[in-house]
This record gives sequence, C-alpha cells and structure tokens, in this order.
Amino acid sequence: MITHESSLENFTEQFQYVLDHHKNHGLKINQFDHIVIGGLGGSGIGGLITKNWFFDKCPIPMEAIADYHLPKYVNEKSLVILNSYSGNTEESLNMFQEAKEAKATILIITSGGKLKELAEDNHLQAYPLPTGYQPRMTIGLGLSYLLLIVGELHGQDLSNEFKDIIGKFESNKAIQQESGKRIFDFFKGTIKNKFVIVSDREFAPIATRAAQQIQENAKLEAFVNVLPEANHNVIESYTDKMPTNFIMLYSENNERVSSRFDFLISHLELDNNKVLPLQIPEFTIHSMFDVIHRLDWVSVLLANELDSKLMEVPIITNLKEFLSNIDNFSAESE
Repeated sequence: MITHESSLENFTEQFQYVLDHHKNHGLKINQFDHIVIGGLGGSGIGGLITKNWFFDKCPIPMEAIADYHLPKYVNEKSLVILNSYSGNTEESLNMFQEAKEAKATILIITSGGKLKELAEDNHLQAYPLPTGYQPRMTIGLGLSYLLLIVGELHGQDLSNEFKDIIGKFESNKAIQQESGKRIFDFFKGTIKNKFVIVSDREFAPIATRAAQQIQENAKLEAFVNVLPEANHNVIESYTDKMPTNFIMLYSENNERVSSRFDFLISHLELDNNKVLPLQIPEFTIHSMFDVIHRLDWVSVLLANELDSKLMEVPIITNLKEFLSNIDNFSAESE
C-alpha cells in the first residue's frame, strides 16, 4: 500500500512517471476559443492550479470545473481536459458525455475505469496514471500532466523544468519534511483549532489544496480567504482572539497586496492570535510544488497527532455508497 508518508518521501517518482509517459498532443492554442479542465477532489485541484499558473500567459479563457455540467459555451472550438484518477468519478463521466455531445476536443488523464474505456472507444488521447494511490496523493501526477499539456498548447516544452524540479526535490527532501514539521510544531498547542489560510491570487489554489488536505487527512475544518477581496469583507470578522490557526501564504509579486498582509498580520497579532506568515520569494512551478509538498506534510503530521486515520475517509465513502443506491452513476473515488 502506498501511504501518504511514502508518497511524500518518494514524491519525485510522480514527476518521473509523467515525464516517462507523456506524449505530445500536437494541438495549438489558436485552434480553440477556450479551455475547460474538469475534475473533482484530488483530481480537480490540478485544474485550478493550472488555470492560475496560466492566468497571465494564456490568450484565451481557461476554466476549471468541479461539477456535473460543463459551461453552455462549450462547443466544437473548445478543448476539454478531464482528469479522474479512478476513471469512475460520476461528475467527470457526465462532463465527458456533454463534451462529446458538444463536439469538443477531449483529452483524458486517468488510471483506468469507465473514462479510460470511453477514451479508447472514441480514439481519444489518454494520459495514463499509475494505480495504488489515493487520489489526494497524486498531485504530482495530474498537475504535471496538465502543465505539460497546456504548456504545449502555448508552444512551450516544460519537460526540462520538471527534470530540474526532480533534482531540487531530491537534494532538499529532508529540508522540506523538516519545514513541514516546523509549521506543525508552531500550531501544536492549538492543534484542534480550525485553520484559515489567507493567500494572494498567486497562491490561492495552493491554499485551497492545503485546506483540502487538512480537511480530508486530519479531519479538521479549514478555510481559505484571498486578498485583496477578503480585505473588503472578511477582515471585519477578525475581532479579538479567535479559536483559529492562521497561515498567511503569499508571494512578493504585488507590493500593495503584500502591504495588506503586513496590516492583517499585525492586526491579528495584536489580539494574540496564532499567525504564521509564509511569504514565498518567487512564484514558479517549482515553488508551487515545493509549498504543496511542505503543507502536505503538515496535514499528515496533524492527522497522525490527532489519530485521524489518515488513510480513511468514511463519510465520503458513505456518501458515495448512498448515491450509488439512488441512481445509475458510478460512485468511486476521484
């Protein structure tokens, strides 16, 4: 069994797998009016991160969808990329049918299941995933594929960047794990509090990923607020000392946003709130994976400290069993 700890200790295996199995699709950005990336849970977060990375690089609209339905605008000029680890996620299967009906170009990322069968039956390009993981442990697989796929649309070959990332991860493995432990230790005295991760636009989907990992692994409440928007509303609820662990996750890309973080950190600390600033000096593909990796370790350490049965998700499992009894959708994990 691949555990969360072993998947983090051997994280570079996911990058190498993608480099070994990736094949060019031969598509160009000017063939499409828009791009839609569909996926749920551990298979869906990569779409949000990819959309955000190409925020200031992609000349056409790009959307990440975690739903049963695609936007109405999807048509024969759309590229739809579906990522489902099991290949049986019911929402992704429904998105596939809608994309096919709309005559969109479809690319598939999956380890098997019904989605792989549909890709084969319809002669679609499918990118393979190895089996044995839980979906939330596969961010290095799905996100890497998505960045390579969308990069190729823009005429970019990012494979050398991933080779460089592998080298950096291998040389900093102990440092990354220790960094996760230091973050965990900072909150150890307030471990049962809810977590609020405040981020800038650049790291917002990484913050969402961290919150999802805390929720699913440690079974703790976790929420995300994004600046500058949260300074126009949520900030008014930050009064007195709160039962909250705050993580401030942001880049140095926008001086005005950084100033907002300075104010917010000082404001919260005046009432002795637990606040950990994480200002990341660069916003790159490597730094995104690096932060993901470190905060994944935090969620694992939280889960183990709380004896939260890290490998089990009983409520999600019960929900899928419930849904499978009331309709004809397949209801396996994403």
